[in-house]
Amino acid sequence: MPKGKGPKGKRITLKMAKNSIRVAFNGRRRLDLSKMGITTFPKSILELADVEELDLSRNMLKKIPNVIEKFQNLIWLDLHSNLLDELPPEIGTLQNLTYLNLCNNRLTTESLPPELTLLKSLRTLNLGLNRLETVPTTLGSLKELIELGLFDNSLTKIPKSLKRLPKLERFNIKRNPLPEFEVKEEEEDLVKRIESLYLVKQEDLCGSCLNTCKGEREELHELEQMTPTPGPSPKKPSFPSLLTPNSTARDNQEEWRVK
Repeated sequence: MPKGKGPKGKRITLKMAKNSIRVAFNGRRRLDLSKMGITTFPKSILELADVEELDLSRNMLKKIPNVIEKFQNLIWLDLHSNLLDELPPEIGTLQNLTYLNLCNNRLTTESLPPELTLLKSLRTLNLGLNRLETVPTTLGSLKELIELGLFDNSLTKIPKSLKRLPKLERFNIKRNPLPEFEVKEEEEDLVKRIESLYLVKQEDLCGSCLNTCKGEREELHELEQMTPTPGPSPKKPSFPSLLTPNSTARDNQEEWRVK
């Protein structure tokens, strides 16, 4: 392979592209070129720019050219799992887009074009598994967003404008170095430390272990005294219909069954 050149990738002809068109359950025509080993945007598909859905996911694309603006009918665009490190400003011309998946690429905050906020019909935007350190506050102008993925990035802060999106139902920001997640992890660690409980007799413990248990028990009692009990203490359960407790029903167990 010549120095400085990457892999050629698969060449997509117009015939191959036409054979890759599928009709979705909703009647839309989807051009499915996923997992085809494509390294550059195929110019041949410009002849099919009237499709409603385009799937170029799981390839080796580094760039999306500005000719993407030719696909004005696009409602659904999937570019996840490529090598994209930038997006063209022309992506903002796709005014009919409701779904845009950019997950698992190499996008940084600087490589997100301001024109992304022009996609006013967008309902799903996935930017997870990228290299974002901050999120543009202008994304808060996408008022139709229902689902927003920002997981697995390097975010330390989430803009308030995103939290206030009126229709947002699913907001995934997991696995980012956010302060609130650090607190949750500490709480989870505490739960894990006390998830196992072992009961032993006092005489089976050595002197050192016995003193440790007594000390922890005293600390627990102190915490109980410091914690206010809301309302009156609950009444102990009563079982008036039992004839006699289990412990005394030795001769005939049927005698202590519920009437």
